[in-house]
Amino acid sequence: MNFIPVLSTLVTFTFTYAVFRRYQSKGGIHLLHWAFGLLLYGLGTLSEVIMGFTFNEWVLKLWYLTGAMLTAAWLGQGSIHLLIRKGDWATYLTYGLGAVSVLALVMIATAPLTGAQTNYNVAGTVSEQYKTILTRGGLTIFLTIILNIYGTLGLVGGALYSAFLFWRKRVLANRMFGNILIAAGALSPAMAGTLVKAGIVDALYISEFIGAIVMFVGFMLATAGKE
Repeated sequence: MNFIPVLSTLVTFTFTYAVFRRYQSKGGIHLLHWAFGLLLYGLGTLSEVIMGFTFNEWVLKLWYLTGAMLTAAWLGQGSIHLLIRKGDWATYLTYGLGAVSVLALVMIATAPLTGAQTNYNVAGTVSEQYKTILTRGGLTIFLTIILNIYGTLGLVGGALYSAFLFWRKRVLANRMFGNILIAAGALSPAMAGTLVKAGIVDALYISEFIGAIVMFVGFMLATAGKE
C-alpha cells in the first residue's frame, strides 16, 4: 500500500476541521464552501487509501467524483464567494454548481465498469488504472474538464488576486504570502496529470500531499491575527 494517501487524508481532514471551526466562529459562506471542498479532497485521498487494500466499485466512483470532478470546483466556489460581494452572482453560481454536482453524482453512480477491474493491482495507483475500469462518456469527460478549469481559476485566481491587493496596498504581508501559498498548493495537484501521463505514476499522490500541506500553511498564515 502507498502510505502517501494516508498522510494526505490526515492532513486534509485536519485542514477541513480548522476551516469549518473558523466558519462556526466567524461565519462567511466562503469558509463553508472551502470546508466542503476540503472534505471532498479528503474523501478522494481516503478512497486512494482503501483502494490500496482492495478494489471496490463504489470507492472507485467516489474517488473519481470527489477527486477528479468536484474538489477543485467547490474550493474555487469558496474563493468566488469571498471576492464577489455585490449582487447575487456568487449565489447563482453556487446554485448552478450544485445542480452540476448532482448531475455528476448521478452520471458516475450509474456509469458501468469494464471487466478490467478483475485485473486491478492494489500495489499500483488508482490514477494509472481507472481509465480502463470506469466507463466515462463524452459528457462526463467534458464536465470533468470544465469543473476543474472553473475551480482552478476560482481558487488560484482568487488567491493571486487577493495577494496582489495586499501587495499593492503594502499591508498585511502575512495575508499576501498566505494567498500565494494557497495558489501554489492548489496548482500542485492540477499539474500532476502531466507527470502521470509521462509515466511518473506516484506523482498524483505526492502532489496531493504537497498541495494539502502548502494550502494549509497558506490558510493559517493568511488568517493569522484576524479578529
